Amino acid sequence: MTYANQYRTTGGRGVPCFSCSFPDAPLRESYQPRWDGWGRFMEPLTSRIPMMVIEGNHEIEPQGQGGAVTFASYLARFAVPSEESGSNTKFYYSFNAGGIHFIMLGAYVDYNRTGAQYSWLEKDLRKIDRRVTPWAVAAWHPPWYNSYSSHYQEFECMRQAMEGLLYQHGVDIVFSGHVHAYERMNRVFNYTLDPCGPVYITIGDGGNIEKIDIDHADDPGKCPGPGDNHPEFGGVCHLNFTSGPAKGKFCWEKQPEWSAFRESSFGHGILELKLYNWIVICASEFEWQNMCIGDYRWP
Repeated sequence: MTYANQYRTTGGRGVPCFSCSFPDAPLRESYQPRWDGWGRFMEPLTSRIPMMVIEGNHEIEPQGQGGAVTFASYLARFAVPSEESGSNTKFYYSFNAGGIHFIMLGAYVDYNRTGAQYSWLEKDLRKIDRRVTPWAVAAWHPPWYNSYSSHYQEFECMRQAMEGLLYQHGVDIVFSGHVHAYERMNRVFNYTLDPCGPVYITIGDGGNIEKIDIDHADDPGKCPGPGDNHPEFGGVCHLNFTSGPAKGKFCWEKQPEWSAFRESSFGHGILELKLYNWIVICASEFEWQNMCIGDYRWP
């Protein structure tokens, strides 16, 4: 939200690689006056319109007790409907707005299948009433599908843990940031085009001080190595592709087929939702569980 974790060292100047430009600086410092200034700047908006946020790597901000205290500003400065959605933490929660059920997930807390977040997500997805919210939209900070060199395959572990659950329950759209560029995917599941998969959209190109990402992993000489792009939380699950145009390789040699459009630019997005009358379809239990019609995967 504020880049308070880099502001003291950089003075607000953008650098494409913080650790490269400031090797002796604490990578995740915290400068609370930056948070205060941002809050005053945003007050005319946030005093009238609810802002639903989710933590990212810049909100980790280790401080106190040898860096043991993390996310202190994020947890203290925002009110989100965690309790109302059955979550016991602001790191993940859900809410309804209009005809959309929004699911906000945390990439910097435990996301494994045996963890509390996964268990909460299972319950939340089962409770979605498509008659009330026919659309399901999820969001978290780092993208799973990303063809830029920056953060390439960084959160593969999270994708492998949670993607099947979102697919099973027919999540329609996923929004992420982290990569400072724009990219929209074709409907995809497990790196394979799938008409029942979500549309993934990376829109991390507004407000950052770290410069725009311009290199694609499929550009000549721009494929990062499997030892690069380690996440700040969780394990490393980098993989070589086992089928398709990139079979046996870590990077594609051209823009992946699941990447529909990408653009290195600053901007923001507006999501417009149009609701139509629903057609009731009668089918056997087996057909109902396996039906995918148009832009909607029926659970």
